[in-house]
Amino acid sequence: MVKTKEVLQVWISERRRPCALVSVCAVLLVSTGASTAQTKTALTSGYRMPPKAIVDLVDAPPTPSVRVDPNKRWMVLLERPNLPPLAELSQPELRVAGLRLNPRTNGPSRRSHNTNIIFKSIADLSERPITGLPENPRIGNVIWAPDGRRIAFTLTREAGIELWAAELETAAAKSLTPPRLNAASGSAFRWMPDSRALICRLTSTDRGTPPVAPNVPAAPIVEENIGKKRPARTYQDLLKNQHDAAAYEYYMTCRAVHVTLEGKTTALGAEGLVNRAGPSPDGKYVLIETIHRPYSYLVPSYRFPRRIEVWDIKGKLVHRVVDLPLADDVPIGFAAVPRGPRSVGWRSDAPATLYWVEALDDGDPRKEAEFRDRVFMLPAPFKGGPTALISLAFRYGGISWGNGQLALASESWWETRKRRTWIVKPDAPDSEPSLLFDLSSEDRYNDPGRPLTRRTPAGTSVLLTADNGKALYLSGRGASPEGDRPFLDRLDLATCKTERLWRSEAPFYESVVSMIDAEKGLVLTSREAKTTPPNYHVRNLRSGDLRQITYFPDPTPQLAGVHKELIRYKRDDGVQLSATLYLPA
Repeated sequence: MVKTKEVLQVWISERRRPCALVSVCAVLLVSTGASTAQTKTALTSGYRMPPKAIVDLVDAPPTPSVRVDPNKRWMVLLERPNLPPLAELSQPELRVAGLRLNPRTNGPSRRSHNTNIIFKSIADLSERPITGLPENPRIGNVIWAPDGRRIAFTLTREAGIELWAAELETAAAKSLTPPRLNAASGSAFRWMPDSRALICRLTSTDRGTPPVAPNVPAAPIVEENIGKKRPARTYQDLLKNQHDAAAYEYYMTCRAVHVTLEGKTTALGAEGLVNRAGPSPDGKYVLIETIHRPYSYLVPSYRFPRRIEVWDIKGKLVHRVVDLPLADDVPIGFAAVPRGPRSVGWRSDAPATLYWVEALDDGDPRKEAEFRDRVFMLPAPFKGGPTALISLAFRYGGISWGNGQLALASESWWETRKRRTWIVKPDAPDSEPSLLFDLSSEDRYNDPGRPLTRRTPAGTSVLLTADNGKALYLSGRGASPEGDRPFLDRLDLATCKTERLWRSEAPFYESVVSMIDAEKGLVLTSREAKTTPPNYHVRNLRSGDLRQITYFPDPTPQLAGVHKELIRYKRDDGVQLSATLYLPA
């Protein structure tokens, strides 16, 4: 006899795999003595569903996520389902060159989507539901325009992905492109700094039908050993033959396009395997990254040869940054990186300045080297040699731009778990960097947090400073023996000392989402408790006042009486452990 509890557990665990669920149900029926006729009836009468109380718990929608506009006056509420529908799970999936694509849409497969968008005022809490959307929309990649007057997003259809925009004033949405947006890899679109147009990637109207796998291979697969060591990790979903390579080219081939809010499109440059297209902060240039042959059966597509160039806004080549070869000889190691420029991008605090990183140890962490990485910069018009900003003894871990006198460069080393952050002056690269943090990546209790940022008029993110650039704001999870206690600190850049502005206190868990007004001390937070669902509030750091701005109901009120306890115990070898115990009402 199969108990109801066991069937429910099987149903919940197999919720995302209906085919597997049917098989499991069939086995259960046979094992309990069900006849063949009964089994056939069960298999042809649809999916077996548990009681409605269980369905309501599993399908309860989660709390909507939010995106705050650059002016900190409005936000969008993004509603989403708890689980993807069967129609999404039964879509085809192509696994090629390390990518997992839906060949029907030319976008990523098994991707969750939002189902509705609502504009909400932070001041008076008024709401404007977006109109003009089709029934049961699959919305993704919602991004505010730099001026905060509209949003852009993707809308996935059965036959492709479209680019849409919605006005804040009217809350009306409209399509800007046909369903030919190429979202196979990377971001499918970027706003132009003027907020009147976007750069996106579109597939060709005459690209034909996808390549069909031959019944008999056209030629044998030939792999050449050129006498060099090529240590490699084990990757999944790699190219296996010429048909895979042809399919990869078919779904990656597209063209960078300039799209206005009226839907007028202008092609930029030639068609190719465009992996990235991003405008400079001043809107005069576009950074283009294209992938080209030879491919490899040993590494995924992000190791394929790629050409990185700067084009003007009409698609004319201005400067070639680098043409990187196939990176199939990267040493094995957590701190191993390819040779040549990497992490190429625009400085977010300058009109049009490129930056990138290069390994000084051939990307091999086993080699002895005083410095591992070096950050370079090259401003428009991209003439002459680049300028070195900082040399790092560890591996580059990212950079946060602030202004010409302030940027934070991070480095880390896997073997020692060391993590350091340096203060640098981009407009004075010859000045000595100043050490800000020297910590262990495993020391959560002393994690200083991450600096808050703000949006520039061009739509880029830069460090949010105070006192005329003399201080930063740091927000962290606040790990402690009592659990996480999120916090907000003010960091004095001259003394490197912090001042605690606010800390979450029990019984609530509250974390900073965005700084609304630094001068008035207003922050947007997400606040919840054991018996209270997450909702958004505006907190006044100076007065302590708290104003709730969303009133999302508890998605699972049926569990209100469930009691949770944290149990602490010591293992026989002395290690302190903990567990969570859930008790019924």
